[in-house]
Amino acid sequence: MEGNEEEQRGVEEELRRNSDWAELTHECLTNILSRLSLEDRWKGGIMFVCKSWFYVCKDPCLFSSVFDLESLFESSAPELPLWWSPSFERKIDSMLRSVVDWCDDSLKVIRVRHCSDQALAFVAERCPNLEVLSIKSCPNVKVTSIAKIASGCPMLSDLDISYCYEVSHESLELIGRNCPNLKTLKRNLMNWLDPSQHVGVPNEYLNACPQNGNEEAAAIAKFMPQLKHLELRFSKLSARGLIMVSEGCLNLEYLDLFGCANLTSRDMETASTNLKNLKKLVKPNFYIPRSVFHTERYGHWNLYDERFQTNVFQI
Repeated sequence: MEGNEEEQRGVEEELRRNSDWAELTHECLTNILSRLSLEDRWKGGIMFVCKSWFYVCKDPCLFSSVFDLESLFESSAPELPLWWSPSFERKIDSMLRSVVDWCDDSLKVIRVRHCSDQALAFVAERCPNLEVLSIKSCPNVKVTSIAKIASGCPMLSDLDISYCYEVSHESLELIGRNCPNLKTLKRNLMNWLDPSQHVGVPNEYLNACPQNGNEEAAAIAKFMPQLKHLELRFSKLSARGLIMVSEGCLNLEYLDLFGCANLTSRDMETASTNLKNLKKLVKPNFYIPRSVFHTERYGHWNLYDERFQTNVFQI
């Protein structure tokens, strides 16, 4: 971020050296503004200086086939309460809609968070060549827009719908039916066993963790047979759901089941036996504080050790 700030200051200094900014040629302005990131052009209000600057900021040559805000979100981790507000969603929607509109149909990669169902539907209508879509932490994205993505973006090969709790197993079925090139699916849930890991996320959203793990597993197994990379962190699927995945997605090379509390070591072995091409299996190993663990669920600590493979209670 420091490099971007220095570059922006350099551009601003270069602009100050021009006595009449409005008369800079289109080519000159394009050359200057191309040195700034989309975020810098957007947040700095550069596009609103005058009409000529606004038109230059919309020039397709300033955009690539990639619109990626994920690194900015990751650098601000953990999630901020502001991100879950309607006003922040509107800002993300405005930026996403503008970029999609200005790029015409050239976008192939979109990575955002906290966009709305309506904005995603707009993406589906205007981005027929989309190959990678990451919309983590979008509480208002529902089956409506996912259905439009499925029909409007048939070239989709990589989809991340982690923490999108309104996305159902019906949505997964639609994607699987209409996107035969899909190779990567990330459907991770938040750590419902230890919510303290998600500071900033509204409690009501944390408590809305999807319960239908096996239904989602069935949709994945039946309609996404070409998957090579699958992430289901903290999913509530059981051994039955995992068996369906291991029998339906035989091309899997990477499978992440971290935090899947209903799976045992034996379930892992069964899945590994079916998946001949599997190169990496992330098991459900993790530590659960006693304060959030319910002993009545498993009966005794030995069964806890068997399920989570921690060995922390063995003497």
